Amino acid sequence: MLASGNTSSHPLFFILLGIPGLENYHFWIAFPLCAMYLVAIVGNIIVLHVVRTDHTLHEPMYLFLAMLAITDLTLSSSTQPKMLAILWFHAHEIEYHACLIQVFFIHAFSSVESGLLMAMALDRYVAICFPLHHSTILTPAMVGKLGAAVMMRGLLWVSPFCFMVSGMPFCPNHVIPQSYCEHMAVLKLVCADTRVNRAYGLSGAFFVVGFDIIVISISYVMILRTVLRLPSDEARLKAFGTCASHICVILALYIPALFTFLTHRFGRHVPRVVHIMFANFYLLVPPMLNPIIYGVRTKQIRDRVIQGCCGKDP
Repeated sequence: MLASGNTSSHPLFFILLGIPGLENYHFWIAFPLCAMYLVAIVGNIIVLHVVRTDHTLHEPMYLFLAMLAITDLTLSSSTQPKMLAILWFHAHEIEYHACLIQVFFIHAFSSVESGLLMAMALDRYVAICFPLHHSTILTPAMVGKLGAAVMMRGLLWVSPFCFMVSGMPFCPNHVIPQSYCEHMAVLKLVCADTRVNRAYGLSGAFFVVGFDIIVISISYVMILRTVLRLPSDEARLKAFGTCASHICVILALYIPALFTFLTHRFGRHVPRVVHIMFANFYLLVPPMLNPIIYGVRTKQIRDRVIQGCCGKDP
């Protein structure tokens, strides 16, 4: 059904299929996905609470971590409730504007998450390579500016292709063969030339993620050079330890993200169910793992959580 009285002839709603090919298992698949979502929500709220209430953690690394927790909460909550409704209650319909809003949140906050990982790599670079100047270079004001810049970049990158799609005519087929609305999946339903949209989305993604990966790589090359020059094994291990959590988080985000991105555009021979499962994990695994990784590997956060659970004073 198409909306009347407008020139774009957009549909009133889309149909999200969930996980095609595994319809008989939707009910059971929802349980581990729900458990992962709950872990993501509880874990990121705990990280936010610990950083907010402990003034000794108001340092660049932990402020960026709090921003990452907010991003993870937003990113996971933009898709998981609807996904669980599809799998458990067969609520396959999603209203047209709600679908575009979901597209906006998914891509904007994926960009923000990538940008925050880049900012955290820069923080580790300054902390290890210029330890005496760390507090003067990365002041709270500078951390806030970096966070705002990363957010504005995500908003400015995603807004144009959402507006472009909203003004295009759609074909009679309104079925999206996955669990959430994603830019390329929605674009495939458009009955018009989408080369400009595709080129913008592809080039923008490569520029945003490519820039972040280059900055992260350069930062860690410089960190590695500095660490290897340290005089003692203990100092080198300590320096590597401060970076281990960040490297784990980077891998948890970029590996499934790049697989999903590339298979959506070039992976015609990849089974659809594999692509869809990776797409679901891409938006759920990093938000779930980030607070676990930082909670386990970061002594300050781990100690605060243990003290809170045991009722002990710091």
